[in-house]
Amino acid sequence: MQKELSTEFTGLKFVNPFVLASAPPTESKRKILKAFEAGWGGVVTKTIGLHPVENVAGPKTIFQRTSEEKPYVSRNKRADTVSHSSWNWELISDQPLELWLPDLEEIKTTYPDRMLIASIMAGAGSEEEMDNWRKLATACVGVGCDALELNLSCPHMDRKDMGANVANDEDIIRSILQAVTSVVDVPIWVKLTPSTSTLVSAAAAAYEAGASCISLCNTFPSLPLMDPETMKFEVEVDGLVTSGGLGGLAILHQALQRVSDISRAFPDKSISGIGGIKGFREAFNFIVHGAGNLQICTAAMEEKGSGGVGVKLIQELTEDLSEYLQRKGYASIEEFRGAARERIVEHSQVRRKSDDYNGGYAKSA
Repeated sequence: MQKELSTEFTGLKFVNPFVLASAPPTESKRKILKAFEAGWGGVVTKTIGLHPVENVAGPKTIFQRTSEEKPYVSRNKRADTVSHSSWNWELISDQPLELWLPDLEEIKTTYPDRMLIASIMAGAGSEEEMDNWRKLATACVGVGCDALELNLSCPHMDRKDMGANVANDEDIIRSILQAVTSVVDVPIWVKLTPSTSTLVSAAAAAYEAGASCISLCNTFPSLPLMDPETMKFEVEVDGLVTSGGLGGLAILHQALQRVSDISRAFPDKSISGIGGIKGFREAFNFIVHGAGNLQICTAAMEEKGSGGVGVKLIQELTEDLSEYLQRKGYASIEEFRGAARERIVEHSQVRRKSDDYNGGYAKSA
C-alpha cells in the first residue's frame, strides 16, 4: 500500500500525501513523533519565530457543531450534532528556537523517511527582520528539516509586519523569499492568506521569487458567535474578543476555490491543499483541483483519544485512498490530479436555457 501511496512533491518523497498542518497537532516533539508513528507522511511544525509569544488567558481553540433538529452553530455539546468548524485565536509557537532545534534533529533521526517541514515566521520592512528569516531558515535546515514553510498567512497577529498583514504585498513576499533562498537550498513552501482579492498575483510573486509550493488555505479571519441568552461570546476573555481563524468543514468550498484559482493560473506549479479535509472525499477534491499534497488540522484535533494527531484519521485516509487507486486502476494520485481544472470556466461559458442570453448587457442600437 505504501508503494501505491508514495508521492513526490517539491522534490521530496512522501510515503503518502497526507501531512499534519502547522497547528496544535505539531506543537511539540511528543506530538510529532506520535503522528509519524501513526503513519502521517509529513508534518509542518507549529510556526517557529524569534519574537516573544504569549497567548490569551483563556481557551485558544473551540470546535463548533450543528444539527438538523437545531441547526444553529454552537460550541455547546448537543445530541445528534456533527462537526461544523473550528475557531481559534492561537498565536505561533511559544517554544523558543533553541528548544525546537534539538527536538527537530531527534524527530528527523527517528523517522528519516518522513518529511519534516519547519514553519517559520519573522517580520518585514527592515534588514534586521530579513536576518531573522535567514537565522530561522539556516537553523531549521541545519538540524535536518526537509523543507521550510513561510508563514505569510496567520490571520491574528498584533504586529502589522507579520502573517496575513503582509501577504498582499508582493515586494515583501519577494524580499522574504530572497532572504531565505540566499541561505538554504531546500524546497520553500509559502503559506498565503486566502482573504485577499489579489491571491493569484501574490502567488505569482512567490513562485517567481523561488517558492517551490503555495500552501493554502489557512484559516479565514472571523469572529466567534455570541449567545443570545447570556450575551457572551462563545469564547472570550474578560468579555472581549478579537479576530480569529475559522477552519474545518465550514471553509472547504472556499479553500477549493482558492486552490483552483492558483492551479488554473499556474498548472505546472505545486500546491499543498488545506481546509476542511475530514476524509478521502475532501482530499480527492483538492487533488482534482490541482493539489499534490494534503494538509490537515481540525479533523485530527477533533479525534478523541488520539492526543490531537488523528491516529485513526491517517489510517482511514491511507486505506480509502489505496482502495480508490486499486479500484480505478490508478498508479498514483498524479493520474487524476488536476482532472477538474479544465472544467472550471467563466460564468458566461456555462450553457443557458436561451441562446439569446448575452450576460445582461443592453444590446447596442
